[in-house]
Amino acid sequence: MKLAKSFFIRENVTVIARQLLGKVLVSNINNQITSGMIVEVEAYSWKERGSHAFKGMTKRNEVMFDTGGYAYVYLCYGVHEMFNVVTNEKGKADAILIRALEPLFGIETMLNRMNTDSPIRITSGPGKLARAMAIDRKLNGEDLMMNKIWIEDQGIKIERSEIVSSARIGIDYAGEDALLPWRFTIKGNKWMSKPST
Repeated sequence: MKLAKSFFIRENVTVIARQLLGKVLVSNINNQITSGMIVEVEAYSWKERGSHAFKGMTKRNEVMFDTGGYAYVYLCYGVHEMFNVVTNEKGKADAILIRALEPLFGIETMLNRMNTDSPIRITSGPGKLARAMAIDRKLNGEDLMMNKIWIEDQGIKIERSEIVSSARIGIDYAGEDALLPWRFTIKGNKWMSKPST
């Protein structure tokens, strides 16, 4: 079942991030369906320096200030496209970066997109999963209630004891906010981008 808009329009971004673990990200691009279970996420709040929205609205981050339930896709290091889920009410620019997936459906399609014949770690990082799922900046601002990209609850339960919290990756520029334990992973899952410390 596709997650309702109300799932995303809530205030606590870290609660939503934890609850996304075990949910299933689905893309339907050019009639090719792929999906994977979310196993690693990072939460970002407009009130802290790790967020693209911390210094206010720009053309790049404009969608973050919309109502929760939209895709925020941006280019990182001029190479990797990154898929985020916008949360919170309009004007409160929170978002959750989807960092890793465990592939479930359309694996052959993913392999073709990644130009490999080995499924090992094809979705174990935010840039890789976006490429494998054919999520790019043309989908920036896409409504997750529509039929190109969405998130489903398939009844997979992740217990609180299975969730590991740690600092987010690659945001040293955020100073003390870089230490916030807002990266959430499923303990021991081999698809996470790198081991939690």
